Amino acid sequence: VEIGSEILPMGSIQRVKPLGVLAMIDSGELDWKVLAISLEDPLASDLNDVADIKRLLPNTIAGIREWFRWYKTPDGKPLNTFGYDEIVQDAAFTQEVILHTHQSWKGLIQGEREPGENWIGFN
Repeated sequence: VEIGSEILPMGSIQRVKPLGVLAMIDSGELDWKVLAISLEDPLASDLNDVADIKRLLPNTIAGIREWFRWYKTPDGKPLNTFGYDEIVQDAAFTQEVILHTHQSWKGLIQGEREPGENWIGFN
């Protein structure tokens, strides 16, 4: 989820700085939601972690969380829930999530992992 001050073109590829991650549970499966800012955004130099989002963009995290909680209900699906007591994890944790999920993806495309064999969090 890019949280910058400018609207980005849909489907565009952007260089971003990961700031935090939300552990959404969608139909019983973990679905990480990375909060990031485009490196080209005027706020990028001021945003480095979740604490910066809270300080400079109050209510942004709550708004994102609530949107993800409710967005499938018009289709008759239940509310989504969140791990980690609904707390967005910091940038360092986010980097670990990105690294681990990328390694899992590489293993899947190289045939070293079975489809559906997902990482669900840190021990």
